[in-house]
Amino acid sequence: MSELLSFPKGFVWGGATAAFQIEGAWNEDGKSESIWDRFCRTPGKVANGDTGDMACDHYHRFPDDIRMMQELGLQAYRFSIAWPRILPDGRGRVNQAGLDFYSRLVDGLLEAGITPFATLYHWDLPQILQDAGGWPSRATAEAFVEYADVVTRHLGDRVKNWMTHNEPWCIAFLSHQIGEHAPGHQNWNEAIRAAHHVLLSHGWAVPVIRRNSPDAEVGIVLNFTHASAASASQPDQNATRWFDGYFNRWFLDPVYGRRYPADMVEDYTAAGHLPSGMDFVQPGDMEAIAVPTDFLAVNYYTRAILRDEEAADNLPQTIVSSGEETAMGWEIYPDGLYQLLCRLHFAYHIPKIYIAENGCAYSDGPGDDGKVRDERRISYLRRHFAAAQRAIQAGSPVEGYFVWSLMDNFEWAKGYDERFGLVWVDFETQQRIPKESAAWYSGVIGQNGIDA
Repeated sequence: MSELLSFPKGFVWGGATAAFQIEGAWNEDGKSESIWDRFCRTPGKVANGDTGDMACDHYHRFPDDIRMMQELGLQAYRFSIAWPRILPDGRGRVNQAGLDFYSRLVDGLLEAGITPFATLYHWDLPQILQDAGGWPSRATAEAFVEYADVVTRHLGDRVKNWMTHNEPWCIAFLSHQIGEHAPGHQNWNEAIRAAHHVLLSHGWAVPVIRRNSPDAEVGIVLNFTHASAASASQPDQNATRWFDGYFNRWFLDPVYGRRYPADMVEDYTAAGHLPSGMDFVQPGDMEAIAVPTDFLAVNYYTRAILRDEEAADNLPQTIVSSGEETAMGWEIYPDGLYQLLCRLHFAYHIPKIYIAENGCAYSDGPGDDGKVRDERRISYLRRHFAAAQRAIQAGSPVEGYFVWSLMDNFEWAKGYDERFGLVWVDFETQQRIPKESAAWYSGVIGQNGIDA
């Protein structure tokens, strides 16, 4: 008889999505163009030339999607709000039709007994704000606070769990330094400035959200990649320190009052990434960024193994990939989630943690009998749930888990090639088929635990 690895009483089990990835209706009811609408129409930026124009048509099908969530037994639903639906000009004029859509969505969730967790920004900046400078400009941080104010005044009476930003590393570095995501720039200084203004807008928005949504809990969503040194050599250890600073500490440290990591400021300066120094940081900024929050939302998918390939006489590599990967080419490494959750607890003393995203892409589709057998997803989730449960036993205050994603959707620069969903979607007909992982997850929710 198998042992049940149970989770604490009141643990929240949910699913997650993002507006641009599922809504479609890209230019309906007063919504303006976002940077992702523009990026999708830029040749060569998105696989197959795919766009989010239709996506999962959730904008029109949300009542059915809520029923589907209810049938799966979801206790909570993490969704994002599209800024261009609310303030088509980025600031100023409010589009009531956009607010009304999210009001209907929230009401429908509450009627179904599903707790709404709203993310204010999941990458779909109004293009008009990008044209005015985008996130490298301080004015965009000011505009975000106005947007947060409008949304939380309208929905704050019913939504009591707010996340400001999803994955500032992606907003800043993936989008402005690597260039893989919208707006597709490749400029280190832009990326570092963007990172600051995203964090600053978070800090400025938190007290506004609290004012408009009494008794609400507020946090930010940071994505983490666990960093492992390929060997015990100093070059590999230094490469690991640098990667951890670039990916993890640059965002985590300022949010928790430690300012930007001094070693990374030194490294960025030495590399010429800060030609004017940190001149974009104004008095009071770091205090604002470190505003107390109620929780940290964590996104985790994989780890990085760091090796200094140029170091002379480096030690032999002792840490290697398991070789087990998802369709994204990401190593499956559940222990990285355990280590991350323990690090957050013991090193940062965070009061509450939600796992806001964790999941895997696999291409499994319907068989001849119409069923989607995605055993690899079940295996992935089972092992990561177990890692989270082990971290809870070690003291980490994890109080909820949101599987990415509720359904197959538009996977950013990958288009529709990569399928993360618990529910399979036919993007031509919009048919939804819950995968076997959805039924398995329903069982996990029902017993608040996994069979070991």
